[in-house]
Amino acid sequence: MDRDTAGFRIELAEGSLDIHDLTGGDAGGSVPLVVAVHGITANGLSWQCVADELSRRRGPGSVRFLAPDLRGRADSRGAGGPYGLATHAEDLVSIIDVLGARPVLVGHSMGAFVCALTSALHPDRVSGAVLVDGGFAFPPPPGLDVDAVLHAVIGPAMARLSMRFARPEAYVDFWREHPAVGPALSGQQGPEVRRYLLHDLVPAADGTGEWVSSCRLEAVRADGADVLADRQTHSAAVKAVAAGVPIELVWAARGLMDEAQGLYDEDRIAALDLPAQVRITAVPDTNHYTIILGDRGVAAVVDAIERTLGPTDR
Repeated sequence: MDRDTAGFRIELAEGSLDIHDLTGGDAGGSVPLVVAVHGITANGLSWQCVADELSRRRGPGSVRFLAPDLRGRADSRGAGGPYGLATHAEDLVSIIDVLGARPVLVGHSMGAFVCALTSALHPDRVSGAVLVDGGFAFPPPPGLDVDAVLHAVIGPAMARLSMRFARPEAYVDFWREHPAVGPALSGQQGPEVRRYLLHDLVPAADGTGEWVSSCRLEAVRADGADVLADRQTHSAAVKAVAAGVPIELVWAARGLMDEAQGLYDEDRIAALDLPAQVRITAVPDTNHYTIILGDRGVAAVVDAIERTLGPTDR
């Protein structure tokens, strides 16, 4: 695992899957469990700010907070295909099997779709799901070019997969110029954001001393195709609700480049015609990244996690 992160590893047929334990303090065996799932080119350390706030509110060790590096990313880079969201859902079930608990799932962006799909396929294995700026989608247009849409939507996050950096600080500088991530790097959670970003870097395989993203492009393409066009993925959250899984959607007002139009807005959500049981929370003054990396977004996400966990025994 990352040298600064406690956690554990599970072995899969295709390689190992590493899980960060972001719990604040020592968690006892009977405390509630949260399993958090990152976005398409992110890693488990993207959840540190959320985990810290949950621990601050409920008390150290009162909730166990786990966040895997999904296969094809960071410390789970060595776990090969098949990729796709159904595979990630089964990987989550493997984690749940090891822990022997029914967790609250929390997912950001692509991770929200993974959580929704896991909840739909295995409703008896989870106690609820919080979907953060993802998890609900519209039907794709005919002839969809997945790579073109991924580049258009993810932008620099996708482009960096083929970039090389002379040193880790150059990678941080790359993100510092990003209109949506840069403010988070300069904010109160800057050290946590920096650590999350640097966890993505690995030495270039050609021995030049340069650094590259750990994300495997084939994993990103396969996972992105499911987010954009897989019918089972798109219907998963509604099926999970029908199966009795409590679902919350927390969405950012602004987009991936901090543009005024986010992935969702009131009209788009109305057009989705979501079940009445889905609690929906808009978070103003946040973008797709700061909804889990900035104060306002973190507070709203933790509010939703707390509602799903239920009251403490304190």
